[in-house]
Amino acid sequence: MKKNYGTWYTLPLAVWISLFFVVPIAIVLLYSVLTRDYTGGVLWKFSLESFSALANASFLKATGTTVFIALVSTTITIVMSLPVAYYMARSRNNTLLLLLVVVPFWVNFLIRVYAWMAVLGQEGFLNDLLGWLGLTQEPVTFLFNIWAVILVHVYAYLPYAILPLFTTIEKFDFGLLEAARDLGASHMESLRRIMLPNIQSGIITAVLFTFIPILGSYAIPDLIGGTDSTMLGTIVALNLRTGNNWPLASAISVVLTVITSVGLLLYFLYNQRLEKVHLQVQEETK
Repeated sequence: MKKNYGTWYTLPLAVWISLFFVVPIAIVLLYSVLTRDYTGGVLWKFSLESFSALANASFLKATGTTVFIALVSTTITIVMSLPVAYYMARSRNNTLLLLLVVVPFWVNFLIRVYAWMAVLGQEGFLNDLLGWLGLTQEPVTFLFNIWAVILVHVYAYLPYAILPLFTTIEKFDFGLLEAARDLGASHMESLRRIMLPNIQSGIITAVLFTFIPILGSYAIPDLIGGTDSTMLGTIVALNLRTGNNWPLASAISVVLTVITSVGLLLYFLYNQRLEKVHLQVQEETK
């Protein structure tokens, strides 16, 4: 009788997920329903005060700002990533281009954010260039507003969108585009009606890889943003560092976790539906 070692094979993964995912999430959930200790930490007394505080006008405004920044940044990122990934997939030098996309990861994230502060600052490169060209007399304030936050988010997460799109487009049969053009479709029409539906999985993956991290972003709005670009990640950090309100910070984290979990669930359900459709098409063509 053969022994089943499947359990032993999956044990390390199960331990890893339990220690670094399930346990932290459980701690956050627990802290969100405890009472705030004004000296720091929590009091071990059940309370839903942190969740009731989420109905505060300032929190709702921050939630709207967070969703707006995440949606706009993700949309711009995907629109910019599609032509780049398409060009990379069609290029003979795609390995070199792929390397160039990955190069920013070699530099520390905070250093890249500070580099943008040097570029957009009142005494930065962009203001110096505008002044040298005679386009401005006084420095323009490019930093500390919502559009600066969106710009830096697009820069930071552009590679995360390009990589899954490139992987998907590379597997696409470009002969279908040529066939569509032979049948009278224009170049843009063939891309819209033939290629885009066939790379939906890559587009959805790129959206998740950008939207979810931006939703919980902290460093960029904290360094680049101003009063009109306060995001939920900033409020979480503020409550942990100076507010000593761990239950409220945990409650906000629970909300963000629920939003991302729903997004991932919808993604998996869509993938399952897509696989069923592909199987039905393959069976019909046999």
